[in-house]
Amino acid sequence: MAEIKNYTLNFGPQHPAAHGVLRLVLELDGEVIQRADPHIGLLHRATEKLAETKTYLQALPYMDRLDYVSMMCNEHAYCLAIEKLLGIEVPVRAQYIRVMFAEITRLLNHLMWLGSHGNDCGSSTILIYTFREREDLFDMYEAASGARMHAAYFRPGGVYRDLPDTMPQFKASRVRNAKGVADLNKNRQGSLLDFIGDFTQRFPACLDEYHTLLTENRIWKQRTVNIGIVTPERALNMGFTGPMLRGSGIAWDLRKKQPYDVYSQLDFDIPVGKTGDVYDRYLVRMEEMKQSNRIIAQCVEWLQANPGPVITDNHKVAPPSREEMKNNMEGLIHHFKLFTEGFHVPEGQAYAAVEHPKGEFGIYIVSDGANKPYRLKIRPPGFAHLAGLNEMAKGHMIADAVSIIGTMDIVFGEIDR
Repeated sequence: MAEIKNYTLNFGPQHPAAHGVLRLVLELDGEVIQRADPHIGLLHRATEKLAETKTYLQALPYMDRLDYVSMMCNEHAYCLAIEKLLGIEVPVRAQYIRVMFAEITRLLNHLMWLGSHGNDCGSSTILIYTFREREDLFDMYEAASGARMHAAYFRPGGVYRDLPDTMPQFKASRVRNAKGVADLNKNRQGSLLDFIGDFTQRFPACLDEYHTLLTENRIWKQRTVNIGIVTPERALNMGFTGPMLRGSGIAWDLRKKQPYDVYSQLDFDIPVGKTGDVYDRYLVRMEEMKQSNRIIAQCVEWLQANPGPVITDNHKVAPPSREEMKNNMEGLIHHFKLFTEGFHVPEGQAYAAVEHPKGEFGIYIVSDGANKPYRLKIRPPGFAHLAGLNEMAKGHMIADAVSIIGTMDIVFGEIDR
């Protein structure tokens, strides 16, 4: 008889679960995966190199485009690294705004993950549910920064501007009559903070809907329980962070272990899994959304009671107000110098990491005293997770590869950089 050999299959990049940028070469014995070899580089945009040719402020919008589902969390790490080198204090109100938007971003990320992961595993309904809430979160982004996705809202020394007193409203049109618009605008009568506060009260009911759809759904459990198990030891050895590590039972969260901004003053819990399978990581992320909602509610309460400055008053780093710039020669010079030449950062090196929705996202900057980074290195969480794909997929079926890619919550902008 002829000897049966393993055969090789290209999984993606055109496969719906490979999301257009992952080429996965699978070595198969029948339908069982013997080896999974992820090929990266299909989205490489040289972010680290480009940042070395731009001023510190000009390089900031590149951060939004790394993990393009967690925009402000990327900016957060970048700003913290620059602030560490400059040794500047960030006003407390700005810290609360940052933390609030970092958690809004976590919700955005996890909703995108839940919708696409559910869709990849066969539930198109969950995608429609999660995108309903994402619309409201994008409206918050837009109200604060003017952009729905790539906000460039965090700045070294604080945030770009204070939160608006009014919330943009829908207008009647050919497709929406006045009554329909009035219903849509019901929770948009106050400020942005009022709108966010209203969202935090509505969101737990939305989470319950997701649980009803998936948590005890037998098809979902067949696709996720005991799939892609990672032991706590292997999770640590492979450099996993975030829900990928916490799903294996290790309670490591930078917001608790190495707090930054005002996280140490907020009340929230770290959800941890037991078995380290796809289902556990699903439950961890679901609970994380609940905890993020708690944090946002606490930030809204504090921000409504405490007005104040939202960016440092050091005009070598942050621009003066428009009024000052137009009425004061010194203000005009500061403004001109900042946006043409940028600010100079003292010689040295700094690493800052944040608890990004996907894990530890770090920015390492080396400065030679110039107005642009001498070297910039990004530590993305997804890179280590993708490296563990072979170990997680071995012995599983082809259909399980889809589930395993989904549980990693991979976005290629940060992996390829």
